[in-house]
Amino acid sequence: MKKLIQTLKNIWSIEELRSKIITTLLLILIYRLGAHIVLPGLDPNKINLAGAKSGALGLIDAFAGGAFSQASIFALGIMPYISASIFMQLMTILVPQMQKIQKDGDSGRKKINQWTRYLTVAVTMVQAGAYVAYLRQTNSNALFESYKEFFWVSTMIVLTAGTLFVMWLGEKITDKGLGNGTSLIIMVGILARLPQSLFQEWEAKSVRGGGGLLIFLVEIVILVAIIMGLIVLVQGVRKVPVQYAKQIVGNRQFGGARQFLPLKVNGAGVMPIIFAQAIMFLPTLISYSSFESGKGIAKIFADPKNGWHMIIYAVIVIAFTFLYTALIFNPKQIAEDLKRNNGFVPGVKPGQPTADYIGAIMDRITLPGAIFLAIAGILPGFAQWANVTQGFSSFFGGTSLLIMVGVILDTLQQIETQLLMRQYDGLMNTGRIQGRQATQTSII
Repeated sequence: MKKLIQTLKNIWSIEELRSKIITTLLLILIYRLGAHIVLPGLDPNKINLAGAKSGALGLIDAFAGGAFSQASIFALGIMPYISASIFMQLMTILVPQMQKIQKDGDSGRKKINQWTRYLTVAVTMVQAGAYVAYLRQTNSNALFESYKEFFWVSTMIVLTAGTLFVMWLGEKITDKGLGNGTSLIIMVGILARLPQSLFQEWEAKSVRGGGGLLIFLVEIVILVAIIMGLIVLVQGVRKVPVQYAKQIVGNRQFGGARQFLPLKVNGAGVMPIIFAQAIMFLPTLISYSSFESGKGIAKIFADPKNGWHMIIYAVIVIAFTFLYTALIFNPKQIAEDLKRNNGFVPGVKPGQPTADYIGAIMDRITLPGAIFLAIAGILPGFAQWANVTQGFSSFFGGTSLLIMVGVILDTLQQIETQLLMRQYDGLMNTGRIQGRQATQTSII
């Protein structure tokens, strides 16, 4: 306890770090206040969006910090920006012209960021239209009669402006705050639902036949164990397993010491989960805008317990894990670096054969991480099968928990870096906190 108090004093004594923390908290407070402002034309006393708190819509609501189920001006949250960013990153892989622009340094990144913002507007307007259709279908009685003819246009404008404002808040947190602004906004929205979900789970277990205190404590223990496992998954491993590392690096030496390549079992971080969820969101929103014709689609994509939902979700996660790892890990570049530093792989020719060999090893390393990531993504469905309430089950894995773990680790690493730079003790006695790799492009 004494160590913790001293660490907090050290953090507060650093003026720059103190300023970043205060700025971050103030901007997050603005976001949380905006999440409770209801859209114009709706009677807040008649809004009933209980269905938006479960399934795929429940995850949208979690990302939006509850704003989706409250018909708030921030109802779509940051998800349109996430979807646009993912699409632009995929384009940098598939389109050679985009790759050239990305390699132009700051000017190229600024151009891609600008295109991402334009795409965000387009995606937001599409999702806003689907959301308006959903509101008119499920909460037509909450609409003021005199405002009905203006509701569609005004809501699309307000929701688009709200998403762009949240995007701006995230950028300001990144520039002036603790960094990873978009990630922090999502994390805060997810954490905002935890106390209520925990209380609902306790109420469900307290009733007769619910299992009582023992079952509730068992669930908490399982949740803690899952969190510890996800921490290992998000951090990955710092070195390739010895049998692979020796094969890859061979006799590469610097100053008489052999060094290994820092390959990670989960090099893609939480991005595959976010990408999979973004894909699952779209059919769900479209299904609600198409009324009865989309009910079958909604059952598959909106229900985490659905078997087809789990299969589709897991396949997308595994596929995108390999795709995103290919984006951030370049075997050809590593092969060239090895050649320049007189390194080699025993029995493999330098150049393209070495690149192919390293790529094959990376695929073998990535596979178990991808499978484990897919399992983590569908755990909430299994939790619901075990009679865990829908709200609390989302914290047993999936997007919510993975993002929370990843963002908390990144934020703690930012704070620890500031402490170590000024010769203070870090946050941990057993070693430095490892966040996601700096070389990894972060969307969230």
